[in-house]
Amino acid sequence: MIRISTIFIAICMVLVAASLGLVLHAVAGFSGTESAIVALTALTFLILYNAVSMRLRDRSDVGGQIADLSRGTADLARQVAEFGRRLAAVEGRVVSANSASSDRIQAVLGEINELGGLVKQLAVSVASHEDLLASGAAAAPPASSGRPHSEPPEQPAIAPEQAAYPVRAAPVAAARPAPSAEAASPSRSQPQLLAAVKNAVEESRLDIYLQPMVTLPQRKVRFYEAVTRLRDEKDQILAADDFIPTAEAGGLIGKIDHMVMLRCIQVLRRLMVRNKDVGVFCNVSAATLSNPANFAQCLDFLEANRALAPSFVLEFKQATFRHLGPTEIEHLAALSQRGYRFSIDHVTDLRIEPRDLADRGVRFIKVPAALLLDPKQSSTSDIHPSDLSDLLGRFGIDLIAEKIEGERAVVDLLDYDVRFGQGFLFAPPRPLRPEGASATGGATANKDSGTPNGSSSTVPIAGPAAEPAMRATGNAALARRAAGPG
Repeated sequence: MIRISTIFIAICMVLVAASLGLVLHAVAGFSGTESAIVALTALTFLILYNAVSMRLRDRSDVGGQIADLSRGTADLARQVAEFGRRLAAVEGRVVSANSASSDRIQAVLGEINELGGLVKQLAVSVASHEDLLASGAAAAPPASSGRPHSEPPEQPAIAPEQAAYPVRAAPVAAARPAPSAEAASPSRSQPQLLAAVKNAVEESRLDIYLQPMVTLPQRKVRFYEAVTRLRDEKDQILAADDFIPTAEAGGLIGKIDHMVMLRCIQVLRRLMVRNKDVGVFCNVSAATLSNPANFAQCLDFLEANRALAPSFVLEFKQATFRHLGPTEIEHLAALSQRGYRFSIDHVTDLRIEPRDLADRGVRFIKVPAALLLDPKQSSTSDIHPSDLSDLLGRFGIDLIAEKIEGERAVVDLLDYDVRFGQGFLFAPPRPLRPEGASATGGATANKDSGTPNGSSSTVPIAGPAAEPAMRATGNAALARRAAGPG
């Protein structure tokens, strides 16, 4: 097509030049030689003009093509860079997933190896006790040896559960357990109780007790719950259930909550010196949450300590979250914006909406072990208790089983995939040491008080000394479960 147009233009230029020469020869009277020279001159000019115009047109076309090529190259470079960024992100995720999977596998292998060792020790211990019992029965005198039938034998038989633990020499006289710190307060009238609470608050006779929350089944201390106690003028202990209703009626609960928050923050700072992963649960009353003046005082204090927000959990009752008003919702949002997380306790039923709770900043729910293990809950709630932990985990909420008092409950809760436990089985609430260096907590309580092993040692709650005993108790229970009946 280009060649045809070129030929056509050339023919037109020749015709124009020839026509010009003929017109000059016929009309102007030029000679044939002069007319031919003028015609050739015109033809040369037309050829030069056509060549220059074609060159300029080709140059503009090439410039446009080069610009298009530059834009295409730039787009390609951007796409390659975006692909490289996405590929790097995918590689990072794959590496982190592989690392997390490797860590989990190593942890599981360690637990399996530890459980295997415990099962072997259990088998050796049972075999040795059976040998001792057999040798004792062979060496025992006959029944007619003159021993009265009413006289008890010198060596009692060893129970199967006791055979799983090392034999220890029994003390000469068992020490009686110390009296409980929460002694029953004498009956008082409402004005007398209000006066006692007011005097205790004004004179700062407020004590903080700490009870650990442990991971299951490792029984490693992960959190502590701060339990408040008041002492009257006779140093008699007032439990929370005794003085909180009176304090709310007398308008003292806001000051008590502020004092408790101050003590809890001090305790948390001491605990984090030894362990950065520890946390403290602090109870807050519904009256403080709904009172703008009291809440503003607490909010100012929490704002000044927001660096500790990831380790400081504010705990509310289930009834409080079910009756939230506009003021309470606004106050919870203010706390959540400052990074504080919430926990729910005093759970009376399993009708829980995890999405709504997660949107309000709830990250922990404490449910009594008896309520979780109650067969009636599967028919009265929307979800089976065994699936509750997985459901809450999808919304970033951890389930904590509280009020655990027996090893059997721990074994059943492990089938429910419960990650955290709290109760007298692990340690009762212990007061802070007088010197304030750390809190105190027992690894296990006395057997008479309802906890296993019969030990009553008191160790610093912030240190690791309390964990081996709790782990040993839990591992022994797991070993018995793995060994099966008999």
